[in-house]
Amino acid sequence: MQLTHLGHSTVLIETAGLRVLIDPGNFSTAWHGLTDLDLIAVTHLHPDHIDPENVPALITANPSARVLVEPGVIGPYDLERAEPIAADTVVVMGGLTISAVGGLHAVIHRDIPQIGNVGLVLSGEAEPTFFHPGDSLASVPPGVDVLGVPAYGPWAAMKETVDFVRAVGAPQGFCIHDGLLNERGWALSFNRMNEITSTKLTDLRGAGAWTPA
Repeated sequence: MQLTHLGHSTVLIETAGLRVLIDPGNFSTAWHGLTDLDLIAVTHLHPDHIDPENVPALITANPSARVLVEPGVIGPYDLERAEPIAADTVVVMGGLTISAVGGLHAVIHRDIPQIGNVGLVLSGEAEPTFFHPGDSLASVPPGVDVLGVPAYGPWAAMKETVDFVRAVGAPQGFCIHDGLLNERGWALSFNRMNEITSTKLTDLRGAGAWTPA
């Protein structure tokens, strides 16, 4: 497995002979122009996870890619080939299994209606299991080897994130959802998670493809 963090919540996963892109949102441009994708997946409809201006071109440039999106995405977005992937759904593509967990976005404020959100667990035989939670800390799937840790969001506090990372218990991870942080804020979150959880975080910002140990 190779993982490339392309900014904020966008992650490219190369595993089981497939290229998977999760959450191509508008806080990042590094995913623009990607080709040879086998799967484009979206955890929920917020534009920092699906860029309404540029995702249609991405889909067009990857005509063989499946497009799996949280069901609430399909109404607001007119996406070619989009298929819903609801919570508790399992999709198998060759040697890769994609499991959707959760169902609801974390509460931002009681006056803001909750939308759907699916965390995505990617696993393959003899490959590490990777978990991208989207914008929710509610689901703790078993057997996660590599965790995408939301570094900051208006829906989470550090105490909640620490407890989430501890509960998942992945040996390795890296920060995602970090587009709202400056360098000092990013370092604060990254260092604290490394200090008080058992998950060893790696800085993937601009690092290119990373192969977990």
